[in-house]
Amino acid sequence: MKAPRMTGSTRTIWIMAVTAVISLGAGLGLSRLIVSPADAAANAAPPAAGPITVPVETRALANDIVLRGDAVYEDPVDVVVETGDLGGPAVVTGQVREVGATLEAGSVVLEVAGRPVILLPGELPVYRTLRVGVTGPDVLQLKAALVALGLDPGDETSASYDAATATAVQALYARVGYEAPTGGEESDLAVQAARDGVRSAEEQVGSAQRALTTARAGLSDKDRVALQAEVDSATYALEAARHECAEATGTPDQARACGPSVVEADGRLKVAVAAQAEGLAAPDTAEEQAAVASAQRALDDAREQLAEAQEDVLTPLPASEVVYLSSLPRRVDDVAVRRGSTVSGTAVMTVSGATLQIAGMVSADDAALVAAGTPVTIALPDGTDAPGTVHSVGVDAEEKESGDGADGDGQGGTPGADGRKRVVVVPDALTDDQRAQLQGANVRITIPVSATEGEVLAVPTAALTAGPGGEARVEVLGEGDETTLVTVETGLAADGYVEVTAVDGTLAEGDRVVVGVTGEEEPADGDEPTQDEGAEDEGSGS
Repeated sequence: MKAPRMTGSTRTIWIMAVTAVISLGAGLGLSRLIVSPADAAANAAPPAAGPITVPVETRALANDIVLRGDAVYEDPVDVVVETGDLGGPAVVTGQVREVGATLEAGSVVLEVAGRPVILLPGELPVYRTLRVGVTGPDVLQLKAALVALGLDPGDETSASYDAATATAVQALYARVGYEAPTGGEESDLAVQAARDGVRSAEEQVGSAQRALTTARAGLSDKDRVALQAEVDSATYALEAARHECAEATGTPDQARACGPSVVEADGRLKVAVAAQAEGLAAPDTAEEQAAVASAQRALDDAREQLAEAQEDVLTPLPASEVVYLSSLPRRVDDVAVRRGSTVSGTAVMTVSGATLQIAGMVSADDAALVAAGTPVTIALPDGTDAPGTVHSVGVDAEEKESGDGADGDGQGGTPGADGRKRVVVVPDALTDDQRAQLQGANVRITIPVSATEGEVLAVPTAALTAGPGGEARVEVLGEGDETTLVTVETGLAADGYVEVTAVDGTLAEGDRVVVGVTGEEEPADGDEPTQDEGAEDEGSGS
């Protein structure tokens, strides 16, 4: 069946009906907003007077000291590499550290011209190259650093760089993976020349000693036999001459008559005996002994020169290959060089202590309430909290302008008569993201200084009034709107609440205590104040 078609008159009727419904709804809504003068006067009248009460609660109370502090890595210093003894461009060739890297004692800070720059613990800056024979406080510092790394530099109380120290430095280079430095080609040639000089001097000493031995030995057996033969021959000739003379004259006493033959034979014998005595006498070896002494002196000089040359080639410690920093390890905060750049006597990087610290200032009174080791809460910039620990308390702050360090939380402000105190906080274990947030940030630190042992009965401080003797009281609302004054002992006050314990009367959780009265602009004559101002301070811990 087909629906009837709407005509123009029907459409008009429907429009009028809808309009009437809308107008009716609007009228009803407006009627709710219109207030008659009588109703307005009734609504403006004050309410009936009566007590304002709140319930007694059980809650844990805690007092906190809140301050702001700057998060920094302690003791920032610039690292400067001494390049005066390089003899060429100080080009960075590697080992460039990244920001955030940790530098340990004995690690390589940088590589310059292919050589390492080794970090060692110490206060004294580098000012010279150390080699065998050098003495001074910088040698003592080096030996102490080597001992700290487990290396043996010899007598660590001696201020002299000796062979044992050179051996320890050589071991240090082996540990970091680099060839140990040497005295150079010139020093090697000097050692070789000194060795040749020692060998030549040793040969001269040997030759002189052989000559002396020969001189001391005197005549050979052959020469001795020859001398004895001369004496024997001369003796025989003399005896023969005398025998011939005796036969010729009939008596030896007439030898003079025998002519010169006996005299000549006697002379030959005397010469032979004298020659034998001279040959068998101890030889004069003074010249040979002098030659040996001279050769020995030359050998001693050659050996001394060799020792000096060998010392020059023992491992030195170049000034360009070491830096000293105190309080290791260190954290790299900034790097001023890159591979290929040239070191020119300026800082190559900035490092600080590896421990992130947050330092803030508190009044002397607040500082007296804080102890090292106290746990704290650190508000991170992203709105989350991180735990920490008080590291130190009580270092006097330098005089600063009024208001320095204030943060709008009632902290900071002008120093008191006895000055403000510095509080240093160390965060506990942090994630890399938290560490990045904290570095250089000014953050809020909350230090709990006193707290109740668990939950206690607590009322708003406005509920306390003072009795005739100054005792603290609360007004408890009972049945039929009747109130009872209960004397209480107050404890810790925090966050607008105070710990209370009934001493005269009873008080329990849920009881309603009066904190004010409605319908009265001023208290009636004889009413007590609504708050015991001294009760809030008692036991507050702040």
